[in-house]
Amino acid sequence: MITSRRALIAMAAAAMAGAMMPQASFAQDKKTLAFVVNVPADFWQIARRGTEKAQKELPKYNIEFYIPGEMSAAAQKRILEDLLAKGVSGVSISPVNPDNSTDILNQVASKAALFTQDADAPKSNRLLYIGTDNVAAGRQAGEQMMKALPNGGKAMVFVGTMDAANARERLQGIKEVIAGSKIEIIDVRTDGGDQAKAKANVEDTLTKYPNIDLLVGLWAYNTPQIYNAVKAAGKESKVKIVGFDEDQQTLKGISEGVIDATVVQQPYEFGYQSMIYLAKYLEGDKSFIPENKQKIIPTKVIDKSNVKDFAAEVRELLKK
Repeated sequence: MITSRRALIAMAAAAMAGAMMPQASFAQDKKTLAFVVNVPADFWQIARRGTEKAQKELPKYNIEFYIPGEMSAAAQKRILEDLLAKGVSGVSISPVNPDNSTDILNQVASKAALFTQDADAPKSNRLLYIGTDNVAAGRQAGEQMMKALPNGGKAMVFVGTMDAANARERLQGIKEVIAGSKIEIIDVRTDGGDQAKAKANVEDTLTKYPNIDLLVGLWAYNTPQIYNAVKAAGKESKVKIVGFDEDQQTLKGISEGVIDATVVQQPYEFGYQSMIYLAKYLEGDKSFIPENKQKIIPTKVIDKSNVKDFAAEVRELLKK
């Protein structure tokens, strides 16, 4: 009798477990999509809002957002290795150093759908690049430099690293536009993603070249650090500033007339489109991939004429 009762209990437990299996299996079947950035910045918080919108439209997927602890290919590699260990289905990444990351990117591409965004890695097996035509964006910045210094002058450029494709391409576009003009780029100062060093680079430039005419920031955090250093040195009316992206201090500087202009991208679209198209690819739709494997998101110039409205849009996007 005791044996019979035990058998009945075991059978009931098995039945209950069996009834629960489909729900557990469904949860486990949710695929993970990851968005990996290169450095902390408001720029990427706007991109996060795009991934959050995509998450609402993709209930069958888990969307995760990763910011490395430091700006390095090694830090991104650790993230990618962890994602592979978890069985990630799709990754969209802004590679810090694409040439030195080809192996790990190809490892990801062999097991998951791989996109790049913001900075491309064309030597890898990525399926699609979503982001800016950085040469064209550099040309826009070059045009603003020409506008700021119509009679020429000396300029210094600041960026995290020249290893990133977007940095090299933006500088290429700038040089194409200012070629033959009287604007001279003295040097390019890098900071490795360290914002304290980014500001120190500007301070050193203002000390070493007291008559410098123009300072150019190629990455989102560079222009605010230029702004801070110039304000601290009391040189607002003496030095022109042209930058990239829509950091709050950059927009404040434009409103104040301290910064001439910034070339802005659409990071919200980087986040949103990366996740939507990764899901489409995983579901068998490849029709959105063009022959050149690039989906270009347009950029625009923000200056004093349009900064008020644009700043309001950015504040709305940054709200939690």
